[in-house]
Amino acid sequence: MALSIEQHKKYKAIAHHLKPVVIIAGNGVTEGVIGELERALTDHELIKIKISAGERDERAELVDEICKMSRSELVQLIGKTAVLLRRNPNPNPKLSNIIRAQAGR
Repeated sequence: MALSIEQHKKYKAIAHHLKPVVIIAGNGVTEGVIGELERALTDHELIKIKISAGERDERAELVDEICKMSRSELVQLIGKTAVLLRRNPNPNPKLSNIIRAQAGR
């Protein structure tokens, strides 16, 4: 499901103050990275990841691959930082960045 312009703006605003929770370095996407990415998306729904390897085109391809593997949607890609979204049908209100932002926390 593609995000509307308003949704992109809303999610970018929520993600602005977030710190990256997954960092992908020279080893690329390993099983450990995939596991941590799955956990973070399930818990937080909206996350930042940092990709410390490769040139701009390589990073863009890697982010596309990560989105496909994790069934998430790219909200924003700036430099080495990407914001990913995957809505959880039963989010934990204490962990979900979207719910916490709406509650003003």
